[in-house]
Amino acid sequence: MIHARITGTGSYLPGSPISNDALIAAHGLDSSDDWIVERTGIKARHFAGPGVAASDLAYEAGRQALAAAGRAPNDIDLVIVATSTPDYVFPSTAALLQAKLGIKSGGAAFDVQAVCSGFMYALTIAEKFILSGSHKCALVVGAEVFSRILDWKDRGTCVLFGDGAGAVVLEASAEPGILASSLHADGSYNSILSVPGQVSGGQAIGDPFVRMDGQAVFKFAVKVLAEVASEVVAAAGLTPADIDWLVPHQANIRIIQSTARKFGLPMEKCILTVHDHGNTSAASIPLAFDHGVRSGRIKCGDVVLFEGVGGGFTWGATLLKY
Repeated sequence: MIHARITGTGSYLPGSPISNDALIAAHGLDSSDDWIVERTGIKARHFAGPGVAASDLAYEAGRQALAAAGRAPNDIDLVIVATSTPDYVFPSTAALLQAKLGIKSGGAAFDVQAVCSGFMYALTIAEKFILSGSHKCALVVGAEVFSRILDWKDRGTCVLFGDGAGAVVLEASAEPGILASSLHADGSYNSILSVPGQVSGGQAIGDPFVRMDGQAVFKFAVKVLAEVASEVVAAAGLTPADIDWLVPHQANIRIIQSTARKFGLPMEKCILTVHDHGNTSAASIPLAFDHGVRSGRIKCGDVVLFEGVGGGFTWGATLLKY
């Protein structure tokens, strides 16, 4: 029987960390370090420099993941990039990443757009390709440059987000890897978190910045994350007590705490990186996962739960044995 198993991880954060105080001073925000930390848990974030695109961040994370898996670029027959901040309208960021990595295998390459749930959408799609027998070795990346779509006058959003990338190599295996996954969406909630603009006639039409109803997002996120976590654990025939590590979307420490409490997991079992890089959207779960692996906390054989929620609204969870 064919399974899909993660064999390598990687991540990348551009530039030096930017503290809350530095961000406030740079943009004259009516806020404070205490206010931001208390409400979000965020202490710093990273921003890509001028001319640095999502594919550049994906390249660095992808290179690390390939090295960790012991794979050469041409071993990869599928590239999927989850991003809401692509380099271009087209070609896809995945195609650009494929070229930058020197992958000549001719395998499929495409982007997935599900905002902060994007990595789980991409990982689940890659798993289905592998289980079908059509592909054997996938590079799955979450990469974002959210700094390009932030309104620096809106303190409710601009302090939350950062840039970064995380990647995994997912391979066909005789050993179980991904145990269960579940993806959901409800487009009727589109107005509470969106970038309501588009490119037309050579200019931005509408509003090109992130807009969010924070309270509505919080209530929705806590509800659906607890539900989808229970869903995938039950689908795998396990219980919360069987989970070694929760790797949540790193959006807000209060959302993470509330979700863990509703699901019945102690915070000691949560991998937390939100304080160091803020909300990196589709990159946040693979970034945190790579951190957990490289720090030695997540070990081979551990049962790990990913969960995330993003604009759309989209949400999902993936349960795996590392």
